[in-house]
Amino acid sequence: MATTMQTWTKDRGYVYPHIRKVEDICGGRPCIDGTRVRVVNIVFLEKEGYTPEQMLEKYPDLDLAQIHAALTYYYDNPKEIDAYIVEDETWDERYERDRAEFLSKRRATTSR
Repeated sequence: MATTMQTWTKDRGYVYPHIRKVEDICGGRPCIDGTRVRVVNIVFLEKEGYTPEQMLEKYPDLDLAQIHAALTYYYDNPKEIDAYIVEDETWDERYERDRAEFLSKRRATTSR
């Protein structure tokens, strides 16, 4: 029976209780089951000083078990999640740089 349950959960992308990694959902990044809330989103809030209860205010559709599962997944896989955080920060910086460049060019062409 355990093998059947393990197969069932693995086939559906579960890598941890309440945590799934499915290629077509959130880019294959670990997220909370039944949502598109990524583990990295919860970790970001924790790094900002939020308690799990305060995180529920930001994500009212989650429950405390899901929040704790995301944090536990992070504590068990910090290198993976930290790499995603760096990747997100790099994307944000590139986006802001590209946006500033675009707006600068736009202003230059409209002020002529």
